[in-house]
Amino acid sequence: MDNFLREDQQPIFEDYKKIDENGEYWSARDFAQILEYSDYRNFIEVMKKAAEACKNSKQKISDHFVAFTHMVKIGSGANRAIDDIRLSRYACYLIVQNANPEKEIVALGQTYFAVQTRLHELQKTEEYNELQSEEERRLFLRKELSGHNKQLMSTAKSAGVIDPIDYAIFNNWGYKGLYGGLDKNGIQRKKGLAKNTNILDHMGSAELAANLFKATQAEEKLKKDNIKDKDAANKTHYDVGQKVRNAIKQIGGTMPEELPIAENIKKIEAKTNKNLPPAD
Repeated sequence: MDNFLREDQQPIFEDYKKIDENGEYWSARDFAQILEYSDYRNFIEVMKKAAEACKNSKQKISDHFVAFTHMVKIGSGANRAIDDIRLSRYACYLIVQNANPEKEIVALGQTYFAVQTRLHELQKTEEYNELQSEEERRLFLRKELSGHNKQLMSTAKSAGVIDPIDYAIFNNWGYKGLYGGLDKNGIQRKKGLAKNTNILDHMGSAELAANLFKATQAEEKLKKDNIKDKDAANKTHYDVGQKVRNAIKQIGGTMPEELPIAENIKKIEAKTNKNLPPAD
């Protein structure tokens, strides 16, 4: 498979997704072809490793890898039943993590399905789903993002991003990837915010979530690729931001630069703290 992207520069994985009454899935036979496994038996070995990783993550294998049979036409025009595996999105994520990383399509899949998994992951957390208002969701995500940005800063430092100016540049490359080329100042101008404004404090929950996914995924990739050069770190941050942007586009979301600004979260924090009962 020579072309990994469609004309709109989106990864091809979604083109092979199937949907039925039980939801979305990918055919293992199709997925083997996407990942350029000409011998399906070799792909089966990859699926075995992925299923073991599924088990180790305390997930039910039967929820993500389901055997089924379907009919295909053979040379004579007759139909023949072949065995296949119904793969969930999480199964695809585990498969690309265990496939041959030297293949360009596998490397693309690793980032793509990791981002897609992140996009769905937060919505399934019990704590997040219990939040009733946009203000509560913003406070939750802002706190999460603050913690993960500190972890990203520490990881970036190990990758050669040492001085404050270096980190500002590194941070801007992440923004450029996620915001279609806009750096911090560009985002402020686009949203009508003052230059000294912390843009994170004026993001709604959807925009905070996108930046949170960017931070966590960039941290993981810097560690996974053992990056030790600040230029390579900048490129990694940009690439991850761009993948998150593409994932948002793929699911029909609004681009982050087009999302409206929200009330300064510091005011919400102050209001929340005022309403808390006094400490014992």
